[in-house]
Amino acid sequence: MINKAIILAGGKGTRMSPLTKAVNKQLLPIYDKPLIFYPLSILMLAKIRDVLIIVNKGQLDQYKKILPDGKNLGMKISYKEQATPRGLPDAFLIGEKFINKKNIALILGDNFFYGQNLTAKLLDCTKLKKGAKVILHKVLKPELFGVARTNSTGKINFISEKPKKFISDQAITGLYFFDKKVVEYSKKLKLSKRNELEITDLLNIYRKKNQLSSDLLGRGGAWLDTGSIEDFYKTSAFVSAIENRQGFKIACLEEIALGNKWITRKNILNAIKFYGNCEYSNYIKKLI
Repeated sequence: MINKAIILAGGKGTRMSPLTKAVNKQLLPIYDKPLIFYPLSILMLAKIRDVLIIVNKGQLDQYKKILPDGKNLGMKISYKEQATPRGLPDAFLIGEKFINKKNIALILGDNFFYGQNLTAKLLDCTKLKKGAKVILHKVLKPELFGVARTNSTGKINFISEKPKKFISDQAITGLYFFDKKVVEYSKKLKLSKRNELEITDLLNIYRKKNQLSSDLLGRGGAWLDTGSIEDFYKTSAFVSAIENRQGFKIACLEEIALGNKWITRKNILNAIKFYGNCEYSNYIKKLI
């Protein structure tokens, strides 16, 4: 069972400069909420309450202003700083003490997920006991992504990073589930030509042991990578369309926490006071 997770919210965000010169990318708005709310909401839907957020060095205070410690969400949120980006597996080295030889989930801070059956898939993934599991999503241009080829049971038998020839149209998203071996395996990785630890190399360790499985975010599900300014606007437009048409908010942390029975009416009132007079406060006021 997985009840801990890491959000990797580091990175320089160079493709979004000059916006990211003063503010971390994950704190920029996706429509009406900071980006960091969206990956955190995914972990909350998976009933994961203990979360480590890894941020750039010098940006810790920015995060603590909006997500102090998680208590008002019925969670435990802690932080670690990353001096310089060294690839995704570096999250497991930075968070080794937090992981504490337990199974762990990892979500990238700039990934957006949405789907009707998403919660059920997430809860199933947290049941992982041994090996690793990734979430896949079908894409139109697989040459732009890391992709995986699977067998009939969802086991991954081949991985390729931005393949020039067609191998699969199933992209590996930024949501991963690992057993407690992940720290040990991450320590064995060597720096790539980019001077980073590569997630593909880590996944291949599990694949070679026949321990890498997958779940597909099928039709009706959305996975968006907010790596550029254009991606930000597209994701914001998606959220705006859903919220304004259907009347509910995506990634409303207090709504999820209340639904999980992690918080009470008192916490909602505290949140309203914290956010002040705004549309978000008006929305969560209706929850009580």
